[in-house]
Parts: sequence; C-alpha cells; structure tokens
Amino acid sequence: MDSNSSKHLLGTLHALRRLLRHRWAEAASRRTLSPQALRRVGAQVSASEQQHTGQIRVVVEASLPWSYLRRQASPRERAIMLFSKYRVWDTEHNNGVLIYLLMPEHSIEIVADRGLARHVPPQEWQGLVRQMSTRFQQLQYEEGLIQAIDAVSQRLARHFPRSGSTAPINELPDTPVGPSTA
Repeated sequence: MDSNSSKHLLGTLHALRRLLRHRWAEAASRRTLSPQALRRVGAQVSASEQQHTGQIRVVVEASLPWSYLRRQASPRERAIMLFSKYRVWDTEHNNGVLIYLLMPEHSIEIVADRGLARHVPPQEWQGLVRQMSTRFQQLQYEEGLIQAIDAVSQRLARHFPRSGSTAPINELPDTPVGPSTA
C-alpha cells in the first residue's frame, strides 16, 4: 500500500470514528442539557444583556449534521454558518456573539461580530475557549455555558456598556437553541 492509499484509509477511518461518536452520543447529549438547564442559560443571557448593548446567542448541538461529518468540517465552520443562520451578525452595533457548543467533541466556539472583533483579538477568544473547555471535558455543560456567557458579557460591557439612558433592546432571542429544542 502506498502512502497516498494509507493516508486515504486513515482519513476514512477517522471520519467513520467521528460519525459513530456523534451518532452514539446524540441521544445522551439531548438528555444532558434539560429544558430547565436551557432556561437557566437563557436567563443568564438575559441578565447579561442588561449590562451592555451587545447580543449573545447560544447554540448547542448534540451532533453535527451528516453533511458536515461527511466532508469532515470543523466545529468552527459549523459555528460560522450558525452565526449567519441565526442572524447574529445583524445587530445594530455589530456586536453580536455566538457561543457554540458541540457536545460530542466537547468543542466550544465563540464567533464575534466585527464591532466587537475590533476590540477583542482572536487570541483572547482562543484563551477563553481553552479555559472553558475544562468544564465541557468534565461534562459540566450548563456550568461551562454560564462561564462562557459571563466571559463574553465582561468583554461586551467593557467595549459596549449600557448607559443609564439606553433602553434595553433585545434584538436576538435569549433562549438557547439546544439539543432538546432543535
């Protein structure tokens, strides 16, 4: 077997293993974050948005869609697509943030719109994700999401504080899109 054939076989085995991991974990992932937990996460988003003019959207997936698994797409690629699908980019101050959790891979992605991205460099988001990944590896999804919301909220409050005269405008739903709601 030549090296190209070996690489192709290894790639195929990796893709199959990833598919099985996602499908195997899907039912358990749907039970891990209960509707009550998702409501608490949504309440955290709502409370957070009282401190700043930014908008936070949380999306949790129990598995990647087949089309993403088939082409071996990254969680980051999926997060960017969901950033668009849920119109997080479409806020008045361009300061929307998507917090994306892919449960089978314990992967978290933070996608910030251009208004906030001007102030917070990608390395800072990456460091934040590394800190939170410990919670997800320990299967503490609700706690990890709340930690993520608080961290994003701190940055939004620093760069887009809500002034006393600014009436809160909720441009995006606070309720997370989760494995039990999707």
